[in-house]
Amino acid sequence: MLPILGLYSHTRTVLSFQKRANMVDALAPQPKLLATKPRRLSAAEQVLLDYMTQIAPLSDAEINTIFELINIRSHPRGKVLLREGQALNICYFVLQGCVRQYYLVDGVEKTTSFFTEGQPVSISGFPFENKPSKSFLVCNEDCILIEGRPEDERNFFEQLPRMETLNRMGVEKELQKSQEVLAEYIISSPEERYLNLMKTRPDLLDRVPQYQLASYLGVTPESLSRIRRRIMMK
Repeated sequence: MLPILGLYSHTRTVLSFQKRANMVDALAPQPKLLATKPRRLSAAEQVLLDYMTQIAPLSDAEINTIFELINIRSHPRGKVLLREGQALNICYFVLQGCVRQYYLVDGVEKTTSFFTEGQPVSISGFPFENKPSKSFLVCNEDCILIEGRPEDERNFFEQLPRMETLNRMGVEKELQKSQEVLAEYIISSPEERYLNLMKTRPDLLDRVPQYQLASYLGVTPESLSRIRRRIMMK
């Protein structure tokens, strides 16, 4: 599995900008790996490569090794990946599809996140701690996911030690994104949240049922309909 996805328990310490600057040399593809032809990637696999190369360049040999080590599985729409009370012992990265996170509050689903192509499934807490989850993860669509377990992580670092550095970089990247999303939600009105969603994640407007989208925005479906009508009339 890919530790650079920023999901593993031992990567809790976020790097300072100075430490990050000192890593530049370490992030270049390692010359000791033998040159090899890059493997042909599927469209789903290309999603992962695009995500990784945003963090640091990779050699063809590293790319080939990564795709030999990762575990890719397909799940049908409606598949529950994690239930409230279960231990979070698997990490996920979305190659295709949409995974929804929600909480049950007095029997009502409160949607907090949608994870789509090119996103690690990052939820509160850390995997492999054997602590019960407070939320659910479910496939909103047919999904192709990368899955990682503790033994996958150990094997991955043994094969590609440099990936531990990239892992920390990924943690910092995902933490920054989460903080920005939370801050935007707190300071915005429901209509502003919808407009921001139109700008940053327009695909969700067509992929997600309205009642789930309304829950994610913190409004009722009826309020969401009114917001849409106001925006269309402007």
